[in-house]
Amino acid sequence: MMKLMPNLNPNGWDEMFSNEGVRESYRQVLQTLQSLNHEKLNDKHRQASDFFMNQGITFTVYSDDNQGIERIFPFDIIPRIITQQDWNEVESGIKQRLKALNLFLEDIYNEQLIIKEGIIPASLIASCPHYIQEVHGIKVPHNIHVHIAGIDLIRGAKGEFYVLEDNLRCPSGVSYMLENREITKRIFPEMLTSNHVSMVSNYPMIFHNILVSLSPRNIANPNVVLLTPGVYNSAYYEHTFLARQMGIPLVEGRDLVVNNNKVYMKTTSGLQQVDVIYRRLDDEYLDPLVFKPDSTLGVPGLISAYKQGNVALVNAVGNGVADDKAVYAYVPDMIKYYMNEEPILKNVPTYRMENLDEREMVFANMENMVIKETNQSGGYGMIMGNKATQEELDNAKIAIVGNPRNFIAQPIIQLSTVPCLIDGELKLRHVDLRPYALCGPNGVKIVPGGLTRVALTEGSLVVNSSQGGGSKDTWIVK
Repeated sequence: MMKLMPNLNPNGWDEMFSNEGVRESYRQVLQTLQSLNHEKLNDKHRQASDFFMNQGITFTVYSDDNQGIERIFPFDIIPRIITQQDWNEVESGIKQRLKALNLFLEDIYNEQLIIKEGIIPASLIASCPHYIQEVHGIKVPHNIHVHIAGIDLIRGAKGEFYVLEDNLRCPSGVSYMLENREITKRIFPEMLTSNHVSMVSNYPMIFHNILVSLSPRNIANPNVVLLTPGVYNSAYYEHTFLARQMGIPLVEGRDLVVNNNKVYMKTTSGLQQVDVIYRRLDDEYLDPLVFKPDSTLGVPGLISAYKQGNVALVNAVGNGVADDKAVYAYVPDMIKYYMNEEPILKNVPTYRMENLDEREMVFANMENMVIKETNQSGGYGMIMGNKATQEELDNAKIAIVGNPRNFIAQPIIQLSTVPCLIDGELKLRHVDLRPYALCGPNGVKIVPGGLTRVALTEGSLVVNSSQGGGSKDTWIVK
């Protein structure tokens, strides 16, 4: 039989167990798991792996020599449960944050009042590689720049939620959230019903309605497409999945053409005007006439059509300035400045290496810090001070002094743990949570759930799939 109570971390928060025993929200789930013998649990684990294999649910990890290795996304069958009360705080906090970030992007590409009034240093924006001067002054539909956001949350030692980072460009992983729920329906159908778990399956419909609402043309059936870099992209599975779920064409740059500042899709019956592009392509590859001239992934003339208001791009161009890790430190100030409110969700304390006092404090406490490059993602360019060698720490200091703008530091926070089924026993593994927020003309909608990412290596705090992490189904229980 499965070992009931793993050894709890005295300095951390566990989602299933407290020092008094099993949390109320998990009682029924644990009873079901205990009623299954070792063989049945392993069967369910195998069933989940087979489902992911047969569905082709994969991602690509790139090695140092740029060789891509395709892997099945590891899935743990024990759900991560969040109570409705906790979820209400998360939901209201994300809605507040996204509203402020949209106001910031509208301001920073137009009047720049937040800089003029000294809330954010002008040098911080000027030195951001993702501030796109070419779209300054642009008017986007309904003043919405972020239509889909993946806001990464962690839970601290007392169970409180913190925002770890904002993903506002091309956030990925939503297909795993949806597929995780599908596999849970297959292996534990009775548990979902008896626990009154909120559904996530309407995400594609909500997102599709938002995409349609952004059409520059006032027509009954606007043409919406998903623009992918192609089969070699690490998230290609997700691109095909979302296009299929929303019933929209999946296109590559070569399938589109710009004529007279309008975008058209090549079809067997001639050119069809495109109204909205959900692009899974980074800014610098979108248009070789404006950005990388050697990009074969984008569409020549696309930015011109975009500036003329003849096509909507989701997400908007230039959002990277708002999810730069150095700008992240100022999001609480944005909430106060634009909305005159206190942040509902806290930031993780963040030290900017351009600030000499903060840098000296970080250098004196490197073993308790995580050092991050401000414009890297996926767990790349990150040093965990408690795991790094002295040589790695010394090299990090040299790099920071050489280019302080390029780095931030944060204290290492013990992420909360959730038991995982490993070798027939419950073993604690660290997790984070990425809810997906959708923003349209009628406000922000967040499906109740998200992608729980798991650091599968014992003791590891790095949950990214690119660094060997896995995932769990996330339940919001009423």
